[in-house]
Amino acid sequence: MKILIVYESMFGNTEQIAQKIADGLRGRGGEATLADVRHVRPDDLDGCALLVIGAPTHAFSLSRQSTRDEAVSQGAEPSRAAYGVREWLRTLETTFPTPAGRPKVVSFDTRVDKVRRLPGSAAKRAARVLRTRGFELLDAPTSFYVVDVKGPAAPGELDRACAWGARLFQLARGERERDAS
Repeated sequence: MKILIVYESMFGNTEQIAQKIADGLRGRGGEATLADVRHVRPDDLDGCALLVIGAPTHAFSLSRQSTRDEAVSQGAEPSRAAYGVREWLRTLETTFPTPAGRPKVVSFDTRVDKVRRLPGSAAKRAARVLRTRGFELLDAPTSFYVVDVKGPAAPGELDRACAWGARLFQLARGERERDAS
């Protein structure tokens, strides 16, 4: 099963979570490939059965040019600010003009742990955009937490990302989730 994980990452936290999700998918037998959103080409999606999309939450949603520029002013690599998931999602309608052949999709984000209870999430926004464009969501949008804007991942989040990847593979294969007991 071909799985593409497209991510946007300003400080490397979302990329690190994406790598752990890929580990979980691969551990179950998935052919998971990671792709920085700045470098994804339409042919990367050929034959893709599951598309996993990850982004950092900026101002309670997907990043914009202004929020990416703000991240650069806080020390992020300037090249990372050029293009984000928000812009890339707009290209999916031309890549998949009709529902036939579209992969199932799921979204995740990274958020600062201390604002865990505040509303708004890049993953939820991405899921809403995908759903309105006719994509089938495999699972609910999921947030992973970082200690601070620059990271690192909060304790246990890397393991949780790996476990979520394994769960996604089961869902994509149509397997019922196994009871943990």
